[in-house]
Amino acid sequence: MEPEYLTISETARRAGIKASALRFYEDLGLITSERTAGGQRRYARDVLRRVSFIRAAQEVGLHLREINESLRTLPAERAPTKEEWEAFAQSWRPRLDHQIRTLEGIRDRLAGCIGCGCQSLESCQIFNPGDTAADLGPGAHFLVGDG
Repeated sequence: MEPEYLTISETARRAGIKASALRFYEDLGLITSERTAGGQRRYARDVLRRVSFIRAAQEVGLHLREINESLRTLPAERAPTKEEWEAFAQSWRPRLDHQIRTLEGIRDRLAGCIGCGCQSLESCQIFNPGDTAADLGPGAHFLVGDG
């Protein structure tokens, strides 16, 4: 039978990250650990699920601040139930759907024009005549079709 808690090296190995990343996540409040009498960290198994989510969210460019805000909606003192994880996952759908549309927009339009209003490409006269994108504020506005 596996131990109830994992050491920092076991957790790092299982999560596929360095121990320093676990300490960093803990310093930010993204994960928690118990301490032994000698001060060594011990992680509950549910930390592996949280770390997996953190890494996946970072991989697609989400900020640790928003990841942390969401993780705080889950119980810290125990592993979340299946229903709690489902609600958590559903709360992320709009954000992830937006991220997907943005990435698809970049992929599909990057070679031509990303809608920045630069007027430097021939297609800017077609998609952004008179630099109308400037009225929308800074940034790329035509990536997901909402400009």
